[in-house]
Amino acid sequence: MRTWPRGRAAFAIAAAAGLVHAGFSAYWALGGRWLLDTVGQWAVRLAVEAPVGAGLVLGLVAILKAAGAAVPIMVEQGRLGGRRFWRVLEWVGAVGLLLYGLVNVVVAWGVLTGVIATPGGFDRLAQLGHAALWDPLFLIWGVSLVIGLSLSRSPSRKEAPPG
Repeated sequence: MRTWPRGRAAFAIAAAAGLVHAGFSAYWALGGRWLLDTVGQWAVRLAVEAPVGAGLVLGLVAILKAAGAAVPIMVEQGRLGGRRFWRVLEWVGAVGLLLYGLVNVVVAWGVLTGVIATPGGFDRLAQLGHAALWDPLFLIWGVSLVIGLSLSRSPSRKEAPPG
């Protein structure tokens, strides 16, 4: 088993953020409703009108988020083969999470503060959820993963982020 002191805290923070997301997706998949309205009224309507379909989709989302949170740690600990393959995927995911979180945090706060006009109005609770909870968690997940991946690069392998 490989030791991995460099980047350990960053990977742990990334995993925690990802597992919080995964946990809520699993909770909603099983029929829970707490904080669902902070995602948007569309999610509440879907949960009421098509609970089985919503549960299946959210269950799959929860599994994917949990895998995205766990795989980087498993790779760094040597518990999952194909390090180079997984790290390329992790870089793509990290950059995607970082950009998705950043853009959505900025847009949500822009809408809430009136900097971005929404002539048709907006769902205030959902915007607050995206501005202060869900999208900052995506941002933290992405930033932490980028830091962990950067710190744990193997000089002999000369890994570089994609792009």
